[in-house]
Amino acid sequence: MTHPTARALYDDKRMSADDAIRHVRDGDFIIVPSGAGEPPTLLGALSERRRDYRDVKVAQILALRKYGYFDCDTVGHVRHVALFFGGASRAAGQAGWADFIPAYFSELPGLIERGHIASDVVFSMASPMDEHGYLSLSLGADYTMAAVAKARAVVLEVNPNVPFAHGQCHIHISQVAALVESAEPVFEVGLPKIGPVQEAIGKYVADMIDDGSTLQIGYGGIPDAVVMQLTDKRDLGIHTEMIGDGILKLVEAGVVTNRRKTHLPGKMVATFALGSKRLYDFMHHNPMLEMHPVNFTNDPWTAGQNDNLVAINASLQVDLLGQCGSESIAHLPYSGTGGQVDFVRAANRSRGGKAFIVLPSTAKDGAISRIVPTLSAGTHVTTSKNDVNYVVTEYGVAQLRGKSARQRADALIGIAHPDFRAELRAAAAKINLC
Repeated sequence: MTHPTARALYDDKRMSADDAIRHVRDGDFIIVPSGAGEPPTLLGALSERRRDYRDVKVAQILALRKYGYFDCDTVGHVRHVALFFGGASRAAGQAGWADFIPAYFSELPGLIERGHIASDVVFSMASPMDEHGYLSLSLGADYTMAAVAKARAVVLEVNPNVPFAHGQCHIHISQVAALVESAEPVFEVGLPKIGPVQEAIGKYVADMIDDGSTLQIGYGGIPDAVVMQLTDKRDLGIHTEMIGDGILKLVEAGVVTNRRKTHLPGKMVATFALGSKRLYDFMHHNPMLEMHPVNFTNDPWTAGQNDNLVAINASLQVDLLGQCGSESIAHLPYSGTGGQVDFVRAANRSRGGKAFIVLPSTAKDGAISRIVPTLSAGTHVTTSKNDVNYVVTEYGVAQLRGKSARQRADALIGIAHPDFRAELRAAAAKINLC
């Protein structure tokens, strides 16, 4: 039975979306969670009324829907601020009318706490309230919990399809300024299609994962190709930023037990969720899973306390020193730093840890090599030469840490597409790497 005071507060704060967005003032900075944590009713209402505002910014990692305020003609009213670009926001970032704040995912809560990133208002999806007056921000604890602590107003979209998860992802109704109710299905993302190149890369990585390892798995075809080849493993654990359907498949296959984890044994840990309704149902009141802020999940010291931590992340381009350009195509932003560096460093700290950077050997139907002498001019360097360890293409694995610059170049050329190896060796000679 819900406490009567909590129920009275809830009823008092329930209103229409048009009324709820009146908590936004000109000049405000609105924080929105990752991915499926974005509240479509609230952001839709803000879009409809965007011309009523002046200089409002909406900051988010990985916007999933192209709302009305993704409009170059109204950026003086409401502007998107990307902490990471995705399909909905990429064109705006490349055209220059959406802003971009570069940062490690793990450090976003600290930037908010210190006031380097403002948090005037929080808009978020939330689960229904429990009997004690708490709602769960299960789909995106990430930097949102830090924003809640700083915000003038927290405005929630309460939806019965949002799971009530365990972990550090709860807010009490007394902290909420306004709420709206909706019952639309939560945004779903299926597993990506996997071709022979992704499958080959996945097999190389899967063969190097030992029973009892703890996994961090990034989003994309290649990381999921790894997951699909792990069904013969035993007692894997999960300490990741994103939980998706690939991990759910491993749980259902009995592969993930978390028994051999050395940090929070028995628990899967993540900071945001993006998958199917089956995943969201699995998360609901599941004691096996905890959702925590990203400065906990992605902190290299914390994650690195897991022995045999395996980090699997994708890149767009790698040069012969091992520098990874994972977030831009030359100067044009494509995604963002996200948690790649966080988990590469965590795996490097971990006893027995392995950090994999995965990428196909070519792009544009084989026309260009993704292994390059030097990164393209203007490329945003994501994982540095000092952090990178294993680089994997469909042609093999290059292990780089502890290797000289010449040894690195030789190893990386060895996993480049055969059509480009002679060209790469000639280029390496010109820059004294061969």
